[in-house]
Amino acid sequence: MSFGAAALAAVLATLVRIVASTWRVRLVNAQAHDGLRATGRPFVYAIWHGSMLPLLWHHRGCGAVLLISQSRDGDLIARTMWHFGYQAIRGSTSRGAARALLTISRELQAGQTIALSPDGPRGPARIFAPGAIAAAGRARAPILGVGCAVSSAWHARSWDRFTVPLPFARIAIAYAEPEVPLGESGSAIDLESAHFGALIDEATAAAERGLASRASSADLTAIPHR
Repeated sequence: MSFGAAALAAVLATLVRIVASTWRVRLVNAQAHDGLRATGRPFVYAIWHGSMLPLLWHHRGCGAVLLISQSRDGDLIARTMWHFGYQAIRGSTSRGAARALLTISRELQAGQTIALSPDGPRGPARIFAPGAIAAAGRARAPILGVGCAVSSAWHARSWDRFTVPLPFARIAIAYAEPEVPLGESGSAIDLESAHFGALIDEATAAAERGLASRASSADLTAIPHR
C-alpha cells in the first residue's frame, strides 16, 4: 500500500473513532457471544456486508482475522481495520475464494477466530454464499450470526446499502445462537447457506426490536435456533 493510501486509512480510522465514541450500543442475546468466547473455541463471526462498520467497531480488539476482498477498496478497508486490531486474509467467497477459504479452514483449525461477510464483496445482498459454510464445516467451527440496527445513519447508494451510523446514533447488536454447519457439499451446503442467512436476518430483526424496546438487554427474548 502506498504512503498516501496508508495515510488515508489512518485518517479514516481517526474519524471513525471520533464518531463511534458517541454511539450508544445495547446488546441482545449477548450470552450467546460471551458464552462462545468463554469456551476459547475458534468460531466465525458472520455479518452482512452493509452492517460491517458498526459491528467491526464494537468487536474491535476481539482478535478475529477478517476476510477482505482483493480489490483497491479492500486494501483500504484492510488497512483501516488494522488500526482497530484486525489482521486480514485477502480474498472473498467469490474472487480468490479457493485460496482464501483454504486459509480460513487452516486458521480455524489452528484456533483462530474469523470474521467475514458471506454476502460480500459484491452481493447479492443478504445472500449467504456457501464458501463460509464449507470452511467452518471442515474445521467443525461454530458460525455466530450477528445483526444490528441503527437509529440514524447514512446509507451508501451501493448494492449493500452500506451503513454509517451518524453521531450519537443508538445501535442495537443481536447475536444468533452459534451453530456448527451440518453439511459441507452438494444440496446440503445450499440448505445450510439458506439456514445461516436466515439466522443473520433473525438477529437483525431482534436488533430492530431491541432498538425499539425499553426493556433491558437481559429481558429481551433470545433468538431461537434449531
